[in-house]
Amino acid sequence: MHCLTLVDRILKQQRRLSYADWNFGTIAVKRSLNPELKYPPNRSIRYIRMANNPSSNSSGGNDSRGALVVLEGLDRCGKTTQSSSLHKYLEGLGHPAELWRFPDRTTSVGQMISSYLSNQSQLDDCTIHLLFSANRWEKRSLMESKLKSGTTIIVDRYSYSGVAFSSAKGLDFDWCKAPENGLLAPDVVLYLDIPPEKAAERGGYGGERYEQLEFQMKVRQSYQALHDASWKIIDACQPVKDIEKQLQEIVFKSIETCRKGKSLTCLWSN
Repeated sequence: MHCLTLVDRILKQQRRLSYADWNFGTIAVKRSLNPELKYPPNRSIRYIRMANNPSSNSSGGNDSRGALVVLEGLDRCGKTTQSSSLHKYLEGLGHPAELWRFPDRTTSVGQMISSYLSNQSQLDDCTIHLLFSANRWEKRSLMESKLKSGTTIIVDRYSYSGVAFSSAKGLDFDWCKAPENGLLAPDVVLYLDIPPEKAAERGGYGGERYEQLEFQMKVRQSYQALHDASWKIIDACQPVKDIEKQLQEIVFKSIETCRKGKSLTCLWSN
């Protein structure tokens, strides 16, 4: 795939999204089963009850949907472990959920990225950044469809990783964000915060291109510039079970909000 063809594809996709009227809040999702979330009296997370009859909610909205939950952080911060655990937890509650990872190495673009990350090929920094972005665009339509159908999507890395890692290489911060405009914005970003030195002590560190201590320090600085109201900062040095409990509670609340009709929005649309 030529870089210019890839760039042209991304830009055309962005233009279509920019001029479209993405009024997600007015699109009714008709489903035979309408999941209803309820907290137990002590507000701990124990179950999600599935109701056969639609029920009203405090916001009066009818556009019940799944939540888009993103896990971010430095390499070896525990994202893969926690995203898998969170996915299994939601499935155990009977809530429709899927686990996605970016890059998605099963696609043609993803295979090029995988070869690069494993040091089997060399690509210009701008080219690989656009490939990462294209990999996310490949899944955008499916992501929107899944969310509208009521499925919650847990995503291990998203656009924030693309911007953080590429800008850490020295690429312009705003330039790195530009190809992501038009992708769906997460309902919550769970950032697993860990000092780079601590991450480097974990097993398997150094197996891929970006797992270098000095570089990870720069990535952490870039992440800090991306924090917004959707981010929840979690201490990734805590015991695994403690982290699991915190993530479950945060995600449960996010799902409840989306079931009440929270509209989908696009990244950095403000």
